[in-house]
Amino acid sequence: MTASTLTAESSAKPGISFFERYLTIWVAICIVIGITLGQLMPGFFRDVANLEVAKVNIPVGLLIWVMIIPMLLKIDFGALTQVTSHWRGIGVTLFINWAVKPFSMALLGWVFIRHVFAPYLPAEQLDSYVAGLILLAAAPCTAMVFVWSQLCKGDPYFTLSQVALNDAIMVVAFAPVVALLLGLSSITVPWDTLLVSVGLYIVVPVIIAQVWRKRLLGRGTNYFQAVTSKLGPLSIAALLLTLVLLFAFQGEAILDQPLIIVLLAVPIFIQVVLNSGLAYMLNRKLGVKHCVAGPSALIGASNFFELAVATAISLFGFQSGAALATVVGVLIEVPLMLAVVAVVNRTQNWYEAGQSAT
Repeated sequence: MTASTLTAESSAKPGISFFERYLTIWVAICIVIGITLGQLMPGFFRDVANLEVAKVNIPVGLLIWVMIIPMLLKIDFGALTQVTSHWRGIGVTLFINWAVKPFSMALLGWVFIRHVFAPYLPAEQLDSYVAGLILLAAAPCTAMVFVWSQLCKGDPYFTLSQVALNDAIMVVAFAPVVALLLGLSSITVPWDTLLVSVGLYIVVPVIIAQVWRKRLLGRGTNYFQAVTSKLGPLSIAALLLTLVLLFAFQGEAILDQPLIIVLLAVPIFIQVVLNSGLAYMLNRKLGVKHCVAGPSALIGASNFFELAVATAISLFGFQSGAALATVVGVLIEVPLMLAVVAVVNRTQNWYEAGQSAT
């Protein structure tokens, strides 16, 4: 049995964990803790923000690695050999992830942030909010996709090969897509910081994770699964600690205008509904099996919010609207994706009755 097979099968077994299921609640708690600590100890958090090397905050950089590397351990790039067996579903997901989602989010950001909600948001942060939404949409989801796929009875081999392909594309496409959309949105692109962020938060973690993965699998599948299961809560804990730091800096803005989070959630909500629905319908039109269409829709709608948060902090800083916008994505990700899972599961009979091919 190959490593790809082992990973695909293992990814289909576990459901959503306790920490993942209640992620929205943990994020809400982090908002309260972060804002409170920021008000009580402003000097401490200013010192943390100043711990930078080449515009990269050292504490956050370490936390991001703890977040991302355990997720990337699950990715087997050997699964790319399976891409051709699911070419229609993979084609739909790639189209949504790279040709629709980032551009639709840029449009939604322009409509809602710069026009509809502009009177209710800080004028000096409007560009930054749009930038954060773009960063969120430009990073396709990695680890949580396995959970969503399992919950909608998705084909684990399709999910594995799709995630591996998306991650491979992200290494080379994330920076150009972000730079293009920031430029189109008239936002100055800090190319040096963007490329450093891609290297630190995509390239290096992928290399570390793949080397570590090979060594863990060399000690047996059970050992590999035991280690990765223990790293899951650690990854979530690092994410939550990062959010505490971020909200410690965002506290004043949120206390002054508490509706900011709700307003930023609107384009994210519309984007998830738009992209998951479009992917689901395209797969149905192309005659793709439901066990592939479900995870395809979910992959097309969800985001690699850990990467988005890290890049936003590196590019624009803790106190930026961009960082806050990416965190709103974290806040609403789980309930939104669980809602999409429910729709996919409940419409299976309708989906299969209307397929134009098998």
